[in-house]
Amino acid sequence: MPTDRRTVLADAAIDVLAHHGMRGLTHRAVDRAAGMPSGTTSAYYRTRQALLTALVRRLVALDQAELQDAGKRIPVPRDARELAAALGALVERRLTGDGRRRSLARYACAIESVHHPGLREILVPRDNAARQAVRAFLAAQGVTDPEERTLTLLTCVDGLVFDRLVNGGSVSPRDIQGLVTAALRRDPAPPAGDGTR
Repeated sequence: MPTDRRTVLADAAIDVLAHHGMRGLTHRAVDRAAGMPSGTTSAYYRTRQALLTALVRRLVALDQAELQDAGKRIPVPRDARELAAALGALVERRLTGDGRRRSLARYACAIESVHHPGLREILVPRDNAARQAVRAFLAAQGVTDPEERTLTLLTCVDGLVFDRLVNGGSVSPRDIQGLVTAALRRDPAPPAGDGTR
């Protein structure tokens, strides 16, 4: 368990947000979730915006650590099946246990960031070892613009997670395989004659 009090409070804020939504995120609720005396959270984060910013920074740090570790443990996929399996494992983590808690908080923060550009800047997707592995695989398969395809693929995977959190159900291997197949699809060749002379 983190010993730094600011980190403990940020983790407690993630819990509160995941379980009670944005309206339930108050200094007092975080005090209770962290098991701290009343007034502790406001002493460290005087405003609600300061608390929310700390929460988002902690959320991004946890996500990045997870993705960095996953990318280092799992080599660049050898084929589409391996990539789909790796993405499926990520989706499973995001829909269960601690991953589900962070996913709920992440999406709540993403919606809130529409009105707070400072939060949006923190939430901008960052590079990490897992993303690099996907990009390297797509580049090795000869797709055009592997960076853009990687972003699109991971955004679609994120959308599946969001849908299942909201509507229930699980993500099937076929769902993931379909996204990987789309990412690997080659752009059609331009017509033989483009009409210019």
